[in-house]
Amino acid sequence: QYKKMKSNDYKYDDIHKGMSFAFKKMISEKDVMDFAKLTGDYNPLHCDEDYAKKSTMGSRIAHGMLLSSLFSTLLGMHCPGKRNLYLTQNLNFHNPLKLNEMVTVQGEILNKTDSLKMLEIKTTILDQNGKIIVDGIAKVKVLE
Repeated sequence: QYKKMKSNDYKYDDIHKGMSFAFKKMISEKDVMDFAKLTGDYNPLHCDEDYAKKSTMGSRIAHGMLLSSLFSTLLGMHCPGKRNLYLTQNLNFHNPLKLNEMVTVQGEILNKTDSLKMLEIKTTILDQNGKIIVDGIAKVKVLE
């Protein structure tokens, strides 16, 4: 069932270089298992506690792409919000995230290209201790 959520509605001219925005989310075991079911990625590092305990990770970890998908929430709901047309995203996976940890998902406007109404946005996910888990650069067109 579609759940109507209110997204921000920034126009291109409302957004400025250096502007930042963020939200927090707890990454639960249910999130990880729902993502595994949705994608078919049941890698034992994510889904099998016994296997993960014996690995160098020491316990189950969240899928990197589950975490990265939160950048879609950042851009589609926070900035620019409903005028967002997500064009590209590069990703750098720095550290694993154990289950049931709070993350901060944040973005910062690096550049604007007025002729295209395009934004370049630094995207970062931090764990509850401030360690970078995933980062990258997104390019977004702001629709009229």
